[in-house]
Amino acid sequence: MSHKVFVYGTLKRNEPNHHWLTDPKNGVGTFMTEGKTKNKYPLIIGTRYNIPFLLQAPGKGHHVKGEIYEVDDLMLSKLDILEDHPNYYVREVDDIVPISGSQSENIKCWVYFLKNFRPELLSKQQFECYSSNGDHGLKYMERSNRDPNDDYYPEVKR
Repeated sequence: MSHKVFVYGTLKRNEPNHHWLTDPKNGVGTFMTEGKTKNKYPLIIGTRYNIPFLLQAPGKGHHVKGEIYEVDDLMLSKLDILEDHPNYYVREVDDIVPISGSQSENIKCWVYFLKNFRPELLSKQQFECYSSNGDHGLKYMERSNRDPNDDYYPEVKR
């Protein structure tokens, strides 16, 4: 079975975790097109590790730009592990608008949201498009460089 997933952060092409989508050991992940959220959402960079989060606060923020992938069941299960769904991020279906190509209709995609977030996160800078190397200066720290015993969830979760 195939699923459509919208990625907006480190899983995009040329970003630090893109290899998850291209590693055959994780299953199949095929780029379809670029897209943006139909609803506005706050895309922020948080924690001491500079992790991008799409906050589940529809109507605030931007129409966030990202990429749509078609993935198989194995890849979706691996992405759930990476995103620690449902403990950290929560995967939900949302409408994504293709930016280019022949698609004229919204595409229903799985999207990883941060729900039950700390309200003060809404006061952080919000982005339309994420890049780890952006001029914001908040470079993502890969998991291999983090303290494995560090619980940073309280920095963002209620």
